[in-house]
Amino acid sequence: MENKPQMKIRAGSLVLTVWNNTLDNKDASYKTVTLSRNYKGKEGDWKSTNNLRMSDIPKAIAILKKAYEEEFVKVIKE
Repeated sequence: MENKPQMKIRAGSLVLTVWNNTLDNKDASYKTVTLSRNYKGKEGDWKSTNNLRMSDIPKAIAILKKAYEEEFVKVIKE
């Protein structure tokens, strides 16, 4: 079975992907995240790296917070 992302959040060239994972015994699950930066290579093709520039840090913080809010912060409407 293919493991598909639960969610992707983009901010400029940064992409945060949230993954659902199940332990081998299938009694427990956990989530992981992948943070990557997309860029065009010398040949004009799109590439991805996990190395960030200093200027990427504010965007990285924002999408990490957004992923956390989506998972743990619930709005209660009364």
